[in-house]
Amino acid sequence: MSEKFNAFEMAQAQFDRVADQLSLEPGVRELLRWPMREFHFTIPVRMDDGTVKVFRGFRVQHNDLRGPAKGGIRFHPQETADTVRALATWMTWKCALADIPLGGGKGGVICDPRRMSPREQEQLCRGWVRQVFKNVGPQLDVPAPDVMTNAQHMLWMLDEYEVLAGGHFPGFITGKPVGMGGSLGRPEATGYGVMFCVREALKRLGRDIKGLTAAFQGFGNVAQHAVRWFTRAGGRVVCVSCWDGRDNAAYTYRREAGVDPDFLVSISDSYGAIDRQKAQDAGYEVLPGEDWIAQPVELLVPCALENQINAQTVGRISPAVVLIAEGANGPTTPDADPVLRERKIFVIPDFMSNAGGVSCSYFEQVQANMNFYWEKDEVLGRLDRLMTRAFNAMADLAESRRVYMRDAAYMIAVERVAQAAKLRGRV
Repeated sequence: MSEKFNAFEMAQAQFDRVADQLSLEPGVRELLRWPMREFHFTIPVRMDDGTVKVFRGFRVQHNDLRGPAKGGIRFHPQETADTVRALATWMTWKCALADIPLGGGKGGVICDPRRMSPREQEQLCRGWVRQVFKNVGPQLDVPAPDVMTNAQHMLWMLDEYEVLAGGHFPGFITGKPVGMGGSLGRPEATGYGVMFCVREALKRLGRDIKGLTAAFQGFGNVAQHAVRWFTRAGGRVVCVSCWDGRDNAAYTYRREAGVDPDFLVSISDSYGAIDRQKAQDAGYEVLPGEDWIAQPVELLVPCALENQINAQTVGRISPAVVLIAEGANGPTTPDADPVLRERKIFVIPDFMSNAGGVSCSYFEQVQANMNFYWEKDEVLGRLDRLMTRAFNAMADLAESRRVYMRDAAYMIAVERVAQAAKLRGRV
């Protein structure tokens, strides 16, 4: 999780650019530029060897003017408060752009769950909830999974919340297992949402998805489902890149004929790390992790962490690339955006491209609160319509105002939150 470009400073720089374009009043600008509230705390966990280890945790609620804060909880050894602040900020804009009645929040714990037993992870989850119990809930702040957290983590957190609250509140958290308050279609939602945006962008570019080549960074849940959708639609994914926690290095797995997502999933661990030896035995070329960005493909899909397309790496992007779909949060730094604009690469910004996850989380929350659950086709159909509508509103504004796609997304989102602040009389 590179901090060469501070994530929160990056989020503020992006906001400042659009605040200038919208001529936001100083009071509105200051209100939206900073988180409304933050919680920093420690979580003591008795480890399996009998020792007590103290972990640092965070919850940042950036803005709740349009509804309860919403955002995932990350477990990562390089988590920082500024990264959580940035992600909470982006969640505010993401929910507003998708036009769902939620605000922006984010949580995290500095830890490495790959080196923790299930019991230790459970105690960490329950400890996190105990620290923020009074400040989260269905009407206040609704967490969800994120990097290196999953449905089991969410269920442990829900159970702890319900023990403390003395009742059943399945709408407290999303990303839960199906049958325990979770929604069908949730695992596919973020990856499919990225691809719904890619489909709509290709229509505007006059390109056909059949035969289109792509390179993906990351092979977690988002990338896995996006690669499957893209492959079934007739596209060809030339490579995927992923982090391997066994030796703390990233690798790119390339197959010119196209990767087989089901095979790669079958040889991956629960964090998306691919077994190198098995991949090589199956004919995959193993390259350095950063080589995904230099592949001669037409579509790049970063689905890993922040700051991956930056001033140092943007020059490696092949002339063949016409479209970038940001599946990750904050994968492109502000110093790389001018290069992409100059090269006329169509960029689908992160908080549009990956809004499928929070949109389906919203669907899950609605279903959990009314205790009535939809069929998978209904969930994914609603998601397709929501993402398509939001994408085309953003693209239409970008064309009519002749602005960069990221600026158009921010204009819509910031204007909606600013309007909520004015209507509520906060400014």
